[in-house]
Amino acid sequence: MTSRAESGEPEGLFDAPVPERGPAQTAAAAPAQAAAGGGDVRQPLAVRMRPRALDEVVGQAHLLGPGTPIRQLVDRDVPMSLVLWGPPGTGKTTLATVVSHVTSRRFVEISAVSDGVKRVRAEIDLARRELGMAGRQTVLFVDEVHRFNKAQQDALLPAVENRWVSFIGATTENPFFSVISPLLSRSLLLTLEPLGEDDLREVIHRALAEERGLGGAVTLDAAAEDHLVRLAGGDARRALTYLEAASLVVDDGGAIDVGVLEKAVDRAAVRYDREGDQHYDVISAFIKSIRGSDPDAALHYLARMIEAGEDPRFIARRLIVHASEDVGMADPTALQTAVAAAQAVEFVGLPEARINLAQAVIHLALAPKSNAVITAVDEALGDVRKGLVGPVPGHLRDAHYKGAAKIGHGEGYKYAHNHPGGVVKQQYAPDSVDGREYYRPTRHGAEARFTEVLARIRSVLRGPPGEGRGRG
Repeated sequence: MTSRAESGEPEGLFDAPVPERGPAQTAAAAPAQAAAGGGDVRQPLAVRMRPRALDEVVGQAHLLGPGTPIRQLVDRDVPMSLVLWGPPGTGKTTLATVVSHVTSRRFVEISAVSDGVKRVRAEIDLARRELGMAGRQTVLFVDEVHRFNKAQQDALLPAVENRWVSFIGATTENPFFSVISPLLSRSLLLTLEPLGEDDLREVIHRALAEERGLGGAVTLDAAAEDHLVRLAGGDARRALTYLEAASLVVDDGGAIDVGVLEKAVDRAAVRYDREGDQHYDVISAFIKSIRGSDPDAALHYLARMIEAGEDPRFIARRLIVHASEDVGMADPTALQTAVAAAQAVEFVGLPEARINLAQAVIHLALAPKSNAVITAVDEALGDVRKGLVGPVPGHLRDAHYKGAAKIGHGEGYKYAHNHPGGVVKQQYAPDSVDGREYYRPTRHGAEARFTEVLARIRSVLRGPPGEGRGRG
């Protein structure tokens, strides 16, 4: 079995394999293990606090209820293949290792970082022999499966297809892009979510109290706990890593406060309440800085929100709104950039997605500005709310059903593509708002071009000033 330590990756609670142990443990190790309630105190706190059964797993309730695939795999030894997709520290490797603890199956872990096709085929051959000779099934866990190329993933297909193994693949990348279709179609896709605040607090409280953790040796005050939860960003392993670092700064019986935590993890506590004034003040300043074309101020507020643990999806949503509200047609690519940043947040999460968010912030801040889009739609909505609706002009009404022609629907409609430039003199709006001009393009950026284009279109649609508009 290849561990994360061997592959150069950090070990932790929710993304680490079970540490290997020999049949006999040294006498020197025994006291340390006893002191930690069965876990070696020399191991990281996150390793010692790894769940040992499904009921100890925190979060992911949508995956662990009665009748769910994970429960079927654990409680009934049902053979199946799974792909676990989620951010770091959410429980992908934990679920796989819990399966190894509580089932009678042989458990094999392969790291896609350090292992290749040779190792995959060797483990599959061994699994076939175990199944044929002893009837013993194998759980083949492939961590970071997205790092396998197509040929390496192809090597897994026969074993998954014939159920020589129960395959479990873990990935932080979108599997629809990073896992080959044949493998994905033969596996159940389970999506793990970042841990919520309450889940993180439960993980922290357990680590403080349980003997295999810190065993009550230190306490954590409320403000420090809030700061720790924000720093964790939904990642249980990160929360425990930071907690352990802080616990080493204080003596037994001491208290971890915000100052201790700041020193231990070198991260200042940003004064920011996601449900209070700071939340609204910072996001307001963020948007107004972008609107005012100050990328430096906007990046400052972005950094404050990220550092304080603001939901990156909330930031991305605000950027999408701003791209149309304050940039609009002055730079139509701004919306594309904002949407792409939001997708990046979903695909990769923090901390990497901070780069994508920053790119979108800079793009929007430097883009030419126009509020013509929001002004246009709000004026149109205002007229509708005033009752200025009116019947749809007869030549625009649906004429595809039998009998429509008898009541004049579609009569006189002019098909725009049959006319020069694809525009023809014709009334489209109801009489109540005919002639209203909601969209008034500015001369900023790309929107300047639409000023002339729209003027020409309106002159064709309505005819020269003073000339009545025909209905066809």
